[in-house]
Amino acid sequence: MAYVINDECISCGACEAECPCEAISEGEGKYVIDAEKCLECGVCAEVCPVGAPEEE
Repeated sequence: MAYVINDECISCGACEAECPCEAISEGEGKYVIDAEKCLECGVCAEVCPVGAPEEE
């Protein structure tokens, strides 16, 4: 399952910078993950300071 970013996101951009498949982009109020591009690698969850990315 692809990852999603929950409402805990603080829009720091750490996840976007580390995503190997460029699936993360800045959304309205928080970052969002494109499920079609997500490789489910979990790097976003590892680098997020607030634990916002989670498995869907």
